[in-house]
This record gives sequence, C-alpha cells and structure tokens, in this order.
Amino acid sequence: MSMINERRSFFARLLGWGTFASAAAAQPPARTAGGNPSGLGNLFLARSGRRRRESSWDRSGKNADRLQIAAGQTATFAELRGAGCIRHVWITIASNEPDYLRRLVLRAYWDGEPAPSIETPVGDFFGVGHGRVSNYWSVPLNMVTGGNPERQNRAAMNCWFPMPFANGARFTVENQGQQPVNAFYFYVDYEEYDSLPREALRFHAMWRREHPTRAAASLSQPDWNFRKSNDLVNLDGKQNYLIFEAEGRGHYVGCNVSVDHINPIPNFTWFGEGDDMMYIDGEAAPSLVGTGTEDYFCAAWGFPSGFYSAGYHGISLAGATEGPDSYSGKWTMFRYHVEDPVMFTKSIRVTIEHGHANVHANDYSSVGYWYQTEPHKRFPALLPVEARLPLPPAESLRQFWKTR
Repeated sequence: MSMINERRSFFARLLGWGTFASAAAAQPPARTAGGNPSGLGNLFLARSGRRRRESSWDRSGKNADRLQIAAGQTATFAELRGAGCIRHVWITIASNEPDYLRRLVLRAYWDGEPAPSIETPVGDFFGVGHGRVSNYWSVPLNMVTGGNPERQNRAAMNCWFPMPFANGARFTVENQGQQPVNAFYFYVDYEEYDSLPREALRFHAMWRREHPTRAAASLSQPDWNFRKSNDLVNLDGKQNYLIFEAEGRGHYVGCNVSVDHINPIPNFTWFGEGDDMMYIDGEAAPSLVGTGTEDYFCAAWGFPSGFYSAGYHGISLAGATEGPDSYSGKWTMFRYHVEDPVMFTKSIRVTIEHGHANVHANDYSSVGYWYQTEPHKRFPALLPVEARLPLPPAESLRQFWKTR
C-alpha cells in the first residue's frame, strides 16, 4: 500500500466512516440496536426509529414538574411498551433527609422480567458513593452541582448507557427513608423500534457493600508496618472485595468503587495497592490481574491529584491527599470499559483487593455495570437501609486514627 493509501486508511479508521477509504476497502458503519448508526463519525447518516420521552412534566400545564414520593412508597416513573432503546436518563431530587441518595433505590426491569436488572441506591448508580454529590463528568455518567454541593446535597444526574428492550421497560424508585421526597424530576429519553435484533444484550447494574472488609492482618499490632504488609501473599483472591458476578454471555463495561478509609497501615496512609482480579467463564485463577488500585483506575503513584474527571476514568469524590490524615475519609473512583469491554461466554466474577493482599478492614461499596443475555442470575438481596448508610465523618476519622 502506498503512503497516501496508508494515510487514507488511518483517517478512515480514526473517524469511523469510509469517505477516505477506497471503495474496495470501505466498511459499513457501526450499527446499534434498531439498525441505527452510532458514534460521532456516523452522526450524519440517517437513523431509523422514533424518538420518545417519559418525563415528570406537569400534565396540568403548570410548573409542578415533579413527583412527590412518600416514605415507604415505590413510584413507577417510566413504563415503556414495545421494543426500543433508552439513550439518556436524567434525574434530580429535592429531599431534606440526610443520606437520601443511599435511602432511595433505583430499579429497572426489561421485557416483563420479575426481578430487576438494575438495583442500586440512586446516588451510587450515577457514579458517586457515600450518599454524596459531586460535580464530575465521564462519557456514560455524570453529576452537575450548583452552589455549595456539600450544603445543598443536590445534583443533576445523567446516564448515557444504552439500555435496549424488546418488549417493554419499567423504572421505579423506592423511598426507603423516613421522610418524603419533596421533588423527583426525571427524563427518560428513548428510541422506539419495530423490533430489536436478537443479539442485543440487556444492561445490568448491581450495588454491593462490605463494611468492614475482612482484613488479612491486624494493623493495630504495635510492630506492624508497610514492609510486613508487602510480605503478605494473595494468589487465589478468595478474600477480595467482590464488585459483582454474573452468569450467561455478555461483557463487563465498568464500575465505580467507593472507599471510606478507616484502617490505615501505621505510618502509611495510602489505602490502595490492591490488585483487580477478574475470573472469566469459571476460572479457578483469575486470567486478568492488575498491579494496584490506582493502576486499575488508570492513575499511578496513589491518587496524588485527588479529584479529577476523564472520559472513562477518574475520581468523582476525594478526601485529603496531604498532611497527617492524607487518604482518609470518603473516596469514589470510576473506570468504564467503553472501549475495552471484558467479554464472557458463561460467567464472570470481578473483584479487587482491599489493600495489598487484602490488608485493610475498610468500608467498600460499588456498582458494577455490564450487558448480558437474559435471564440473568438473580441479584443478592439488597442490604437494608440501615446497613447502606455511610459512616458519619467524625466516626470515620476516629477509626482512621486508631491505627494511623
């Protein structure tokens, strides 16, 4: 191939369309559910389907564009029929109850299934843990805050993960708090199709929490140090923190992991060093093994920057990075495998160590996101609301200083 043709081929691959390629080498555009072209490079191509929306607009024509959800009530805020694909979900909430983002539970059901394919506290689903809000962005998820987010604890929350369905979809939110939700605003933007391709997988999201994680050593021992921690060995991953596991065929597309660091190594406050380990199709040993928590989340040398946002990875909530209490408090990290999904044909188990060789007894929680065939393995029972609430900041710091 000549240098000119090589350059044309490169630009064709870069832009995702065939204008620069020769007719013989031209490839059809990438297609999504419903036969629609996807991606920025194909945005000029005609699309099939019909744009639809469910929202909380006031049917009287006034400005009460919201739902109100009493304590203990479950509200269905979108019930769609036929075949289609959800392209965007926007939510914002006004509640005076502390930690309401952990008390409210988001669920979604595809094709009339009896058990949800999405089940997670609302705030964690949109990429920030511990019942907090944060002004951050990524390609599939973001939050937008205004004013003083710590004081107001309000945010606009957005999701762009595509969620196909062949025979209906239903979204609910359950208020497991003790106070009413004063306002629940939403958009569910979707495309309506005549039918869905058979190969279309269904979207899933599962929340988990382990508090505290089971530590491989007692860090309160007088002579414990970083060297002794590094001498620990973990080859089987049996005590790792479990992000999620699933059965069927599909691909893992990412997670957020939230840590409240309450059990540091004496004189070494960094909570990372824990390796990600993924088991594909029933493997006894993980075939995908990482080199450290910060490395899996696409950073390095700890998280020296603290908070940062990028398209597919970042830290949406950060604690201190300097001083005697560095790396204490509440953190949320995210990594989305949009460009590099992890495929499985029978099963998958996604885990991460809590510190090197699971040395820390910390507060871990997470949301795992994946696509798979149905029916899916039923999720474990969601923890009751009392077991989902974050530690108060003062108690978190008190526990941090016990071993610090």
